[in-house]
Amino acid sequence: MEAAPRVVRIGKRTVDAAKAEASAYRLWDSELKGFGVKVSPRGVKTYFVWYRVGEGRAAQRREFTLGRHGAMEPDTARGEAMNALGAAREGKDPQAVRQKARGELNVTALCDQYLKEGVGTKKDSTLRADAARIKAHIKPLLGRRPVSSVTTSDVARFMRDVAAGKTAAAIKPSQAELRAKGINGAALKEAERRRLKDPAARGGKGTATRTVGLLGAIFSYAVKEGMRPDNPVRGVERYRDKQSQRFLSPAELARLTQAMTAADAAGVNRSGLAVIRLLTLTGARKGEIEGLRWSEVDIDRACLKLADSKTGARIVPLGAAALQALNDLPRMKGSAFVFPAEGDLKKHYVGTPKVWLKVREAAKLDDVRLHDLRHTFASFGAAGGLSLPLIAAILGHKDVKTTQQYAHLADSPVKAAADRTTAAIDGAMNGIAANDTTAQLTKLPMP
Repeated sequence: MEAAPRVVRIGKRTVDAAKAEASAYRLWDSELKGFGVKVSPRGVKTYFVWYRVGEGRAAQRREFTLGRHGAMEPDTARGEAMNALGAAREGKDPQAVRQKARGELNVTALCDQYLKEGVGTKKDSTLRADAARIKAHIKPLLGRRPVSSVTTSDVARFMRDVAAGKTAAAIKPSQAELRAKGINGAALKEAERRRLKDPAARGGKGTATRTVGLLGAIFSYAVKEGMRPDNPVRGVERYRDKQSQRFLSPAELARLTQAMTAADAAGVNRSGLAVIRLLTLTGARKGEIEGLRWSEVDIDRACLKLADSKTGARIVPLGAAALQALNDLPRMKGSAFVFPAEGDLKKHYVGTPKVWLKVREAAKLDDVRLHDLRHTFASFGAAGGLSLPLIAAILGHKDVKTTQQYAHLADSPVKAAADRTTAAIDGAMNGIAANDTTAQLTKLPMP
């Protein structure tokens, strides 16, 4: 006599609890007809779905393997089962589609090809960021999927998974990699603690939004190359990325100044501290300051003449405080760089992020990125009455729309100017100089 079907709600708890028996058996889902998990005598658990090819009871029934438990979560398997059943209702055979797909590129191969041929004129720094997001998020979640099989619902699920931190473990360096770098014991624990403070390592909505944007570019390349007729990323509503709206207040800048002064006294790398200070005073990008050459510094005209940047060659105007900071820097004989690398004068310094982690922790600014110093510079300019086109020119934005995020800070430049004038007059009448945050920053020790 045939045993009665075992019907349960297929979920992580029920699948984890399923024990191996002398012979294979199936657990059927109580909610989605045809969906289930098969448990082998060795305890291997495999998700599957049954469907019929054609109409009526005479239509051939087939079993479609979805994936193994562990490599695939129950909710993901359920979604795949629903896709397969939907395709069968439309007259498609999921099994035949899979067999055809085995002869085409998967998403991993597409990503590799995109990085080689589809990146156009992207800068090296952008390419490094793209490669990191592909390795950390896209390949672990979508890499094995055939290019033609990825749907809009797959992309939406991918975005939710990245936002929830599902891929955080994928970007954790291996023990062997850390030991090869001489990191072990207490240093290993410290490295892990700092890694978990990195929003990119934890995932999050901002990371998810930017990674889906990259995925859209990758699939646009696939469409251009004739690999599929449409872009599955289109139509996916992304999370609003609020990360770029983080600006430091005057009080936070004061804390940052104090933390940098203490760091200098404690022997923290002075090049890193000087780079942070210049980033605050210029609104420049990290790579522009770390890779700055003395030939690009024009003291007489108070500007930086960058031969190359994210948006090409550009001029960065220097205020008095920034100009003084550069004047105070020593010039290392034999190096073209303002901040040469230690041990190799032909290369420039790249250790600012490590210094920043120490400084921001001491200043209790754990949610602030190094790039937020650039936003802070712009926000002070907007609040001080500078027009958006002028801020865009200073920051090197190609499109003033990029600068639009600071618009709310420049709603009333006339009032802001009046406030500054009133404060200056009131201070003069009372014999007190007006508070100037820039003056605080100029007190920082320089190498």
